[in-house]
Amino acid sequence: MKELILKYGCNPNQKPSKIFMQNGGDLPIEILNGNPGYINLLDALNGFQLVTELKKATGICAAASFKHVSPAGAAIGVPLSHTLKKIYFVDDLELSPLASAYARARGADRMSSYGDFVALSDICDVPTANMLSREVSDGVIAPDYEDKALEILKAKRKGSYNIVKISPSYQPAEIEIKQVYGISFEQGRNALDINNSMLEKVVTENKNIPADKKRDLLLSLITLKYTQSNSVCYAADGQAIGIGAGQQSRIHCTRLAGNKADLWRLRQAPQVLSLQFAADIKRADRDNAIDVYLSDEYEDILADGVWQGIFAQKPAVFSKAEQKEWLAQNSGVCLGSDAFFPFGDNIERARKSGVSYIAQPGGSIRDDNVIDTCNKYNIAMAFTGIRLFHH
Repeated sequence: MKELILKYGCNPNQKPSKIFMQNGGDLPIEILNGNPGYINLLDALNGFQLVTELKKATGICAAASFKHVSPAGAAIGVPLSHTLKKIYFVDDLELSPLASAYARARGADRMSSYGDFVALSDICDVPTANMLSREVSDGVIAPDYEDKALEILKAKRKGSYNIVKISPSYQPAEIEIKQVYGISFEQGRNALDINNSMLEKVVTENKNIPADKKRDLLLSLITLKYTQSNSVCYAADGQAIGIGAGQQSRIHCTRLAGNKADLWRLRQAPQVLSLQFAADIKRADRDNAIDVYLSDEYEDILADGVWQGIFAQKPAVFSKAEQKEWLAQNSGVCLGSDAFFPFGDNIERARKSGVSYIAQPGGSIRDDNVIDTCNKYNIAMAFTGIRLFHH
């Protein structure tokens, strides 16, 4: 296939729209089902690069959940605890390693993943297809699909679900070209190999970064490589747990991602796990209800009786003091940043979400202040020397 004609570009008024190879060659993708749009394919191609690099760096299959050209979640296929299976709503499913990777990628921030485009590093198997079949998703890209998995996915969304197959042997050109306002931009493709060598320059008093934490730091950095900048990523247990994308201020990235990481942790609290939902409530409505339950407005909503029809019984308030106490137990979280931290306030915010390990480029005139703040909390921090902006 030389080119693919799209319905429109980013918006319905942006016509005509298509994708093609500038060298006139065949596209490395095949549309097996559906009619993916411009943004769908941007998400698909960014997501597939991310999961391919994650698998290369860790040796474990990977999955990503993409929305508007940034990942809502990314993960590798390590086993899930009973608690994670429950909060990701997959405790009733068979989980292969690939399905576990997508459960983690989708589960980190389920509200943001609603209507996502999924990227898989490996051949889509039946357990992964079964999981995808019941989630609200726009499409999936993978190197191939098992016959039964393809059959399951083709039945999704009344037969319109977008299924993209990409050649795993495809190698893009070394030079990237795009246009903005009629002007062509050219740059070398970001082929940077993110590996453990980037974590060797530990600049803090605490020099100890265990192997599993190095893995999570690499995961955060690879995720950032495909996240709209500025961006930071909190990671734990083989998955991103909070991604702050596209903010003009570094501290706002750290706060946004930290708040998401906190919500991920709060969803594992006994008060949330014991919530009893109405029998016919859908998973997306559960996600929304949990978000409200953990919000500052919940006590007012509870008083207004809005809980009826959502919960089977009136939930007790999970107070801010109780939430703070639960979060205070958190530790061992990893944090990556796509550019240097200019102030120690980022470290102050990060440690509130349990961050114990950090990887960032370094190079700020206030590096000493940032290092001192890490030392105050016994945080181990590596300077990678590499910026990871993505636009």
